[in-house]
Formats: sequence, structure tokens, C-alpha cells
Amino acid sequence: MADLQSLTWLELLRYASEKLVRQSRDLASKVDSADLAARSMALLDWLTSAAGNPTLPWQTLKTKIAQDPYYRFQTLEEIHLAAKMGVQVDVNTATVDDWLRLPGLSIHQARLLVQLLESRVQFYCVEDIAAAIGVSAQRLQPLTPILRFCYYDPDSLDRCDRCDPNLATVETLQTLPSVGPALARAIVRHRTSHGDYRNLVDLQQRLNLPSRTIAELMHYLKF
Repeated sequence: MADLQSLTWLELLRYASEKLVRQSRDLASKVDSADLAARSMALLDWLTSAAGNPTLPWQTLKTKIAQDPYYRFQTLEEIHLAAKMGVQVDVNTATVDDWLRLPGLSIHQARLLVQLLESRVQFYCVEDIAAAIGVSAQRLQPLTPILRFCYYDPDSLDRCDRCDPNLATVETLQTLPSVGPALARAIVRHRTSHGDYRNLVDLQQRLNLPSRTIAELMHYLKF
């Protein structure tokens, strides 16, 4: 049997055509022409549907996980597959979106964990996370293959208090590296007239900032 995941579109069409011919020969003496026509149309409908569907029918779960950094795992089997692929959640730098990737965690629990991290609380084991959100450690134990426990110096860049450019005042922005009075005013003025910044790339493009400035700011900003 052909491995459909490894076929190109041309090979797939050839494979489907050959299959249709084989089915026609095998069934010609067993079914009437109407039934054979119906089977043929069903196969052609499937090909037409697949061609118009951006998510191909044979797209694997592994591909989805690799391409979507915020893919939300549905089962423990997916957790183990992601762990084998090297996907990990650093619990001491995780965002709300990171926590929501884990099955069984609510938006309320995710926000609570992030608030604790922002107050400089660090988690050293799964029991710490369980205690923080008020569940049993046994319930979270199956998630450990994907959890990464790294510890940070409270004064390091990884644990510094980050500034939200969509909320910060001109005075607060001026305390950041590479941000002088002119740039601080531009940040506030542009968000007021054009809306909030979505991320670092959006900030860079809207203000035409050099990459060196963004490299210095990325450790100090949050969105």
C-alpha cells in the first residue's frame, strides 16, 4: 500500500487514478453501472475536497506540533509525543499561552501561575505548581515529561520586571535601555493613534526601529 504522507500531488493523483482503474476492473462484473459511477464520484469528490483544504487529510499531529508553538495538547499521548520532539515548557518563564498548552489547566489557573512568576515566585517541582493552583500533585504528574524546571537569579534578565509598552508612561519607558525622551514619546503617541502593539516585530515595524534597539529591549518588554 502506498504511503500517502510521502506522495507529491502528482504522485497522489496518479495513485488515485490507478486505484480507480483497479476498482473499476474488479467491480465491473459484480456491481451495476450506477453503483460503479457512485464509487467513482465519491473518490473524485474526496480529491476535490482535499485540494481545497489547506489542512491536508494526512497532515500528521507531529507536523502540527512542530509548526504551531502554541498548539494546545489534548491528550497525554500528545504530551509524550511533544516531549520526544524536544518540546518543553519552562515553568519559571511560562506565559499564559504556554500554560494553556497543557491539558486540564484553566485560564484562571494559567493567569494565577503567571502572576506568581511576576511576583518572583519560582517553582522547583510539580508539587509547587500543584500547591499554587490548589490541585493534587498526582493530577499534574502526567505532564512532567514536557515540564522544564530551570532556576533563575532574581536579578538576571530572565527574571527582571518587564514593561508593557501598551500601558507604560513616557517616564517609565525612559528607564529602559536605548529609550530616550523622543522614542518614549513616539511609543506612546503611536499606540494612542494606531492602537496597541501586538509584539516586538509590530513595535519595530511601526516605529522603524533598528534591530540593535529591539535586541536590547526584548528582555525588558512584555505584551
